Amino acid sequence: MAQIAKEAGVADGTIYLYFKGKDDILVQFFNYKIKQVFTRFREEVDKANNAVDKLRNLIRGHLDEFQRDRNMAILYQSETHQRTRLTEDQIREMSTMYLDIVTEIVEQGQQEGSMRQSLYLWLVKRFILGAVDEVINTWIHSGGKFDLVSMADPLVALFMNGIGSESTKSEQRLDLKDYTFDMLEDR
Repeated sequence: MAQIAKEAGVADGTIYLYFKGKDDILVQFFNYKIKQVFTRFREEVDKANNAVDKLRNLIRGHLDEFQRDRNMAILYQSETHQRTRLTEDQIREMSTMYLDIVTEIVEQGQQEGSMRQSLYLWLVKRFILGAVDEVINTWIHSGGKFDLVSMADPLVALFMNGIGSESTKSEQRLDLKDYTFDMLEDR
């Protein structure tokens, strides 16, 4: 707390007027960032008219947010990958908000015909979030040795095209509506 007070240019005791301790500062930081980041995400998504461009804008905005503030990216990644989290409620809220935006985009894509109707939405949302998260994690562990934002287009291409060739797509087609996933919740 002394270092925080010093950086803020106030007496140690002043910090305790606003925060109970370091853990409270972390929670308040996440509360602040949730509002700030998701306002930007929503603005970026709303700039596009079609689902593919909305997805691209969301992912580009996500990667850009973390690239611009590497320390926040490290804090977020370390906090989300711990077993016990001080910011459990904030992480859950951020994930829900992100997955809700992805849901809107996928449903719009299904209406437009740019995304398959047979997609299992629960899985698709986690595929997108997990892939973006892993790219950010790799970027952090590489010491930021590549342009994180440049990964947006390859990620969108992967999401939209999958990994199968045209010849294997018809052979591997599954109708996920025939499967039940009772052990999984919608979120």
